[in-house]
Amino acid sequence: MSFRSHLEGLKDLNVIKKLVSKKLEASAVINELNDKPVLFEKIKESDFKVAANIFPTKDSIANYFGCKVNELIPTITKAIESPSKPEVVENAPCQEEEMEIDFDKIPILFHCENDGGNYISSGVVVSKDQEHGQNLDFHRCMQIAKNKLVVRIVKKRNFDEFLQKQKKMPIAICIGNGANVLVAAATSVEIGRNELEIANTLEPLKVTKAKTFDALIPAECEFVLEGTISLEELHDEGPFVDLTETVDVVRQEPVFTVTKITHRKDAIWQALLPGKLEHKILMGMPREPTMFKKVNEAGIKCIDVNVNPGGCSWLHARIKIDKKNEEDGKKAIQAGFEGHKSCKHIFVYDKDIDIYNDEDSEWAMATRFQADKDFVMKEKEKGSSLDPSAEPGTKMTTKCGFDCTAPLETKGKSFGKAVFPKAELKKYLE
Repeated sequence: MSFRSHLEGLKDLNVIKKLVSKKLEASAVINELNDKPVLFEKIKESDFKVAANIFPTKDSIANYFGCKVNELIPTITKAIESPSKPEVVENAPCQEEEMEIDFDKIPILFHCENDGGNYISSGVVVSKDQEHGQNLDFHRCMQIAKNKLVVRIVKKRNFDEFLQKQKKMPIAICIGNGANVLVAAATSVEIGRNELEIANTLEPLKVTKAKTFDALIPAECEFVLEGTISLEELHDEGPFVDLTETVDVVRQEPVFTVTKITHRKDAIWQALLPGKLEHKILMGMPREPTMFKKVNEAGIKCIDVNVNPGGCSWLHARIKIDKKNEEDGKKAIQAGFEGHKSCKHIFVYDKDIDIYNDEDSEWAMATRFQADKDFVMKEKEKGSSLDPSAEPGTKMTTKCGFDCTAPLETKGKSFGKAVFPKAELKKYLE
């Protein structure tokens, strides 16, 4: 299913018919709608429509894949472990039309007042290396000219390795993708794995050859920006509101010079409001399968993992286990950190706790956690560059875990919640 066909099938889509500016106004409406999808039919500075909040919750991702929320982890795990080659097509919707290279005619949103410029935040970058093949991932891109973007590249990721080796290389940035491509691009897999094959296992995908270099791109995306990125040309990137809803620092980053722009007929620009729910879900959720796997590999039955929005969908994780041994909670904490090395705090719960419910999770910590016995402190180590409290420059941070599971043998009060009688209120309130 393409981004467009999914958009057309949304029953709760909010259609904005009024003229809206791409500078601050569109992002304000997206923010106020929170997790409700929106389509802007008229953008003041562009002839293209804009859609946002399309995948802001796990429910929205599960609905796209036709599964339940508790089936997302096995669904994504299967795709990572059993990638399959997508169908290659020649006549691709994403190349139906070509436009002049002028970013001012595209509705690249200016999100927040202190941003460094207009930002592409939903773009999936397609790159290729002679030794390792293709790579798919997300990189925010700030407009600095009608034909240039400065691209934030996190060091030591796969794309960074490609660029450090090649110094100057062709890439494509694809905007307006289905959840299969977005989730696959957000997964962390070893270098040499083609995320387009992961996307195809999540849901059948068509791909086509890029116009300017030998790489395959999603055939049904809305826009494709092709060109060359170079370490020889650097530019200030930022400020930008990142995942933690804090303002990131300004860095010198490589410049992407665009040489071709193609798009679908009546193309729809996919906006993604940084720091908000859609950003969080697409960042955090793909880390859950790796944590789930590591906990199970440690010999503990993992039931579910929630890299929850309250922890910026990156720095916190809740793990639900079927506890069989007293040390299972602490072992799950250690395994969880192996599965998501940027995580800062991990909370482990019993199978009777709803890890998507803040009140239930806090109740378990209040009634089952004792700091002198159940608290796990790790030695200071490298954490996430997204954590504003981490040591500047080095990213060194203190990580810890909370074993909120009940002891297997109780000597005092029971650790289970009491069961209350139920009544059909309708009978009594008529």
